[in-house]
Amino acid sequence: MIKSMTGFGRAEVITKERKITVELKSVNHRYLDLSIKMPRKLSFLESTVRNLLKKYIQRGKVDVFISYEDYTLSQGSLKYNRELAAEYLGYLKEMAQDFGLDYDMKVSALSRYPDVFTMEEQSLDEEELWNCLEQPLMEACEKFVAAREREGEHLKNDLVLKLQGLDEKVTMVEQRSPLVVDAYKEKLEAKVHELLADTQFDDARIAAEVVMFSDKICNDEETVRLHSHIAGMRKMLEESEGIGRKLDFMAQEMNREANTILSKSSDLVISDIAIDLKTEIEKIREQIQNIE
Repeated sequence: MIKSMTGFGRAEVITKERKITVELKSVNHRYLDLSIKMPRKLSFLESTVRNLLKKYIQRGKVDVFISYEDYTLSQGSLKYNRELAAEYLGYLKEMAQDFGLDYDMKVSALSRYPDVFTMEEQSLDEEELWNCLEQPLMEACEKFVAAREREGEHLKNDLVLKLQGLDEKVTMVEQRSPLVVDAYKEKLEAKVHELLADTQFDDARIAAEVVMFSDKICNDEETVRLHSHIAGMRKMLEESEGIGRKLDFMAQEMNREANTILSKSSDLVISDIAIDLKTEIEKIREQIQNIE
């Protein structure tokens, strides 16, 4: 099943000790671009998180948000900086003496001075944290992939319809081309008759001129390749994943064939069809940009 490059997934785990939330969202990108935002206390797990994500995602600009809340009372401990408090007191006494002020320092006031009291977080168990994070991360990834697959199915159905229309237009070019040659032959014969009146003229010369014209406007190679590319693209749409770049390359080749048909054409009808071909191929390319 093909996947879109746009998707969203979210999972959350809440226990007595902690709450972990994981969200993934993505948009189109030529390659895989992972942007992971998580608390500093979990930053040591970034490499592990990135490796797991790569198992689920091949292309796209993916934003990953991980939040962490610790409910345990033992998550930190209060520290009293005795040396810093003594230094504050020393300077305050010195200020009182220098300016003849009353020394009225209280403990409650001193405790509010910067860094007299600090909260130090206890070290976290890496293995335990990963065990807690892995489950919601995998669940979010699975929901993310499922969303991409649902959108990918819509893209596939739309592309199949567009390819069917494209195939029909190529067939129209094939059906029209012989009529253009016949019309040119009739026009050429009528012109020669008009110029030479009753004078006899060489039918072989006209036939040779018609053959030269037919070779000049012949688009058999282009229409055959277009049919082949369309069939190849249909087959690719049945593949499981990682087809976006291959489809984009094939769409470029299809556009090249349509350009050649347009440049060779001397017939307004075929020119219009070729322009329609180019328009539809561009629509297909735009849709392909959404495929992983």
